Amino acid sequence: MLFRTYYQPLCNYAYTFVQDRDEAEEIVQSTFLNVWEKRDNLSIHTGVKPYLYAMVRNASLNVLKHEKIKQQHVTMEMAVAERSVESVTRTVMASELETKIYKAMDKLPEQCRLVFKLSRFEELKYSEIAEQLNISIKTVENQMGKALKIMRDQLKDYLPLLIVLMNGFLN
Repeated sequence: MLFRTYYQPLCNYAYTFVQDRDEAEEIVQSTFLNVWEKRDNLSIHTGVKPYLYAMVRNASLNVLKHEKIKQQHVTMEMAVAERSVESVTRTVMASELETKIYKAMDKLPEQCRLVFKLSRFEELKYSEIAEQLNISIKTVENQMGKALKIMRDQLKDYLPLLIVLMNGFLN
């Protein structure tokens, strides 16, 4: 008798919260099932109608809260996935740029390439390079100038990529 009397009004009430007919019916059916399962231990101090409406309201609010948590989780997962894709993209771009740098270095004359590697990769000072190669500091300066000019010319199309990568590493 309770089910027949209150089912449809309770479904309408639950719908005002969840805005989904199927979800509203599920909430009301669960409420009646819960009442049936606890019927022996149930002591209702108010009327049955307010009790059922309170149960449906609470169940509806729990569904909304659960849905909000699920949405936050989805949003968080999307952000993590986006950062992962961005990281992979940066790695690929860095690898491509590194390949282009080595190809450009291969086009340098032998001594020029050696001076460039010692300066940029081994971080030696010009005086140390001059001493190691048994050449003058002025020759090291000239070779570096020549190397940088050739490298800039060879890598000019990749300057935007370098800027993007540098901004990514700095952030």
